[in-house]
Amino acid sequence: MRITVDVTMTYRFTAPNTVFLVIEAAHTEGQQIVSESLNLGDATVTRISGDSGVGERIWAQVPGQEMVLNYAATVDITRPNTTLSGLAADEFHQLPAEVVPYLRPSRYCQSDKFVAFVEKRFEDLEGGAKIDAMRNWIEEELSYVPGSSVADTTVLETFAGRQGVCRDYAHLMCTLARAASIPARAVAAYGPDVTPPDFHAVAQVWLAGEWHLVDATGMCAPDGLAVIAVGRDAYDIAFMEAHAPAELITQQVSVSRV
Repeated sequence: MRITVDVTMTYRFTAPNTVFLVIEAAHTEGQQIVSESLNLGDATVTRISGDSGVGERIWAQVPGQEMVLNYAATVDITRPNTTLSGLAADEFHQLPAEVVPYLRPSRYCQSDKFVAFVEKRFEDLEGGAKIDAMRNWIEEELSYVPGSSVADTTVLETFAGRQGVCRDYAHLMCTLARAASIPARAVAAYGPDVTPPDFHAVAQVWLAGEWHLVDATGMCAPDGLAVIAVGRDAYDIAFMEAHAPAELITQQVSVSRV
């Protein structure tokens, strides 16, 4: 599938600011960047590698009091929609070093608090079949309610309130998988079926020696997602962090099939 991505953002600052950006589609397995452009005006740009070597992150030093950003890309999604139910979970001794950190609890995904729930609710399932059941349970149990959570909402609050947005669905998916000793990480992505259009968050689980995308909202399949970045949870994949306070003026994300 080929998709196009267009992002426009304008933020105002009280003084010159340094901004950390995670917005470009990654040059990574399962997708090919056909074309892309990034315009940050007179900002000075420094690039660093993303977590686990997926994508790049940008330090933008903005000399004035306003940042105007335009990003456009055309991406070919080449990854298939793999059926997870027949995939086995790897034994601990088979896990590569870069995968192991995604077994552990993180700031927003307190997976150690969910071990008993997972053992009871999904006890008769293994590997990919367990992940499928978890994904279905989340989609059925949670209501997608824009504005129902904030940046500091943890998976404990999401589980109790049974509502959230994509980041909350991704956090719960990662949490349940980790509680079942299956590595899972949060993924920032673009998808043409995201409603309302915005930066999207999904999960990625490690099964049979590979990472597999899982969208618990049910909005997007793996062959329709352009991965931007990965991390332990939303803290690691936020599209923007500012050294000083930032005021949103305009922001629009548009993703379309070609």
